[in-house]
Amino acid sequence: MNPLIYAASVIAAGLAVGLASIGPGVGQGTAAGQAVEGIARQPKAEGKIREGSSVKATGRIAQIPVSESYLGRVVNAMAKPIDGRGEISSSESRLIESPAPGIISRRSVYEPLQTGLIAIDSMIPVGHDQRELIIRDRQTGKTAVATDTVLNQKGKNVVCVYVSIGQKASFVAQVVTTFQERGAMDYTIVVAEMADSPATLQYLAPYTGATLDEYFMYRERYTSIIYDDPSKQAQAYRQMYLLLRRPPGRKAYPGDVFYLHSRLLERAAKLSILLGEGSMTALPIVETQSGDVRLISLPT
Repeated sequence: MNPLIYAASVIAAGLAVGLASIGPGVGQGTAAGQAVEGIARQPKAEGKIREGSSVKATGRIAQIPVSESYLGRVVNAMAKPIDGRGEISSSESRLIESPAPGIISRRSVYEPLQTGLIAIDSMIPVGHDQRELIIRDRQTGKTAVATDTVLNQKGKNVVCVYVSIGQKASFVAQVVTTFQERGAMDYTIVVAEMADSPATLQYLAPYTGATLDEYFMYRERYTSIIYDDPSKQAQAYRQMYLLLRRPPGRKAYPGDVFYLHSRLLERAAKLSILLGEGSMTALPIVETQSGDVRLISLPT
């Protein structure tokens, strides 16, 4: 088999994991920047899609189910529950990638999102719909700032989504336990793809989190989303590109790695009065190496 065709089949198999069981949905928006052109089906006899499996495209753009039932649950990049509490009921779906609201659809920032940290709220307040980068070396409290922000939204009618990309399962379990002990899971959704997950699913996880957040934003709700951390998504994207033998760019990252994150963060918005004034606030977390910020692919 041609190596390029074989590599493409590996990528398709990774993207198809979990998608085979998603039923038809309305799918809102357009496929801006969407690389997935179909949802693969796997014969029931084999059960799971593996490397080298034969898959067949249905012609539908990749989408996930969305509903209020996702609040309090832990799901993977395909919006499938991984917390052992059973299936999640849903009658609607949204495209994993959808275009960000345009200028006319937005309004200016005028409301603060209180993090609960006096130093931040007094000196550098975060507004609803803003994108604030949390950046520092490892083990310096970046995730603590983000989780404190989630905990501080209790009773403020704000839906929170925490997206964990490429982290250890024990780390994710610790974050979820913290949310449960403090009563934050009532208004929080956790999207997690662990370090041992396929690169394709780590690549999709942030878009899944944004899609779940958009569901509430377009229903006139205040929302916030934490990406922890996008640099691991960039590494997964690089792995996919190199597997497909596409030309690498600087530091072996694909040339469009900047666009990878810009189209994600641009989905954070404060909607206009006509659209109900819902909002999405994005808080990406990025780890640096000894303070070196040159390798960051986020639009800053």
